[in-house]
Amino acid sequence: MTAELGPVEVLINNAGTISVGPMETMTPEDFDDAMKTHFYGPLAMTQAVLPDMRRMGRGRIVNISSLGGEIPVPHMLPYVASKFALTGLSQGLRAELMKDGIAVTTVCPGLLRTGSPYNAFFKGKNRSEMTWFTLLDSLPPFSMNADRAARCILRAARFGRAHVTLTMMGKIAARTHGLFPGLVSDQMGLVNRLLPAAGGIGTRRARGKDSLSRIASSFLTILTQRAARMNNELSGSERIGTARLAGGQSGPEKSSSGHSGSHG
Repeated sequence: MTAELGPVEVLINNAGTISVGPMETMTPEDFDDAMKTHFYGPLAMTQAVLPDMRRMGRGRIVNISSLGGEIPVPHMLPYVASKFALTGLSQGLRAELMKDGIAVTTVCPGLLRTGSPYNAFFKGKNRSEMTWFTLLDSLPPFSMNADRAARCILRAARFGRAHVTLTMMGKIAARTHGLFPGLVSDQMGLVNRLLPAAGGIGTRRARGKDSLSRIASSFLTILTQRAARMNNELSGSERIGTARLAGGQSGPEKSSSGHSGSHG
């Protein structure tokens, strides 16, 4: 590839996977999958491009972390732990690579409207978990249009910025956590009390598109539904609607691994 196109000058690490549910439903495999995707994947890609970037004396590396890599978001513990690891790796790389002319940018988005909840994994009371997640994903104060986010990310890469937090609520939460980390952690504990308790399918997991409730497939989530169609998160034959709701609690995803699109 490099023989035909030349060395990589810009690397963007954007792969993502997510399992949503209370801590009791998370297994070691969930943590391992998250760490392989969010930490070891970007590390391997960075190590692959560094020799050429160092030889050229320039380069851009952009790591898409998450607001969950800055503050402790409940019911997403493997995701949060691995994104905190990526944030630390990314910031450490910037400090070490500046001398080589390589700028490393850490991007921490809040929720991005990519439509990815339909391919995320949900555990425990998976329908209830999917409902709250998709509602927040569809609310403009909490989420951002993916195209707008992409423009912000590319601008940050162009100018070699150190750190970017996306979405209005994300910026407020991150800055507050920086000043009062104990306060924000305690507030997240209060939020956790409002989220679904363990139960349902337990440690098994179901994809979001198999965990729809009437609310999650209603007009309240229309922005997420549109994003799913635009970003090919659902095939043309897959429907978002009450026709998928018959048959009680959704069954588990049989596969032991899988990846959803970019989330914040």
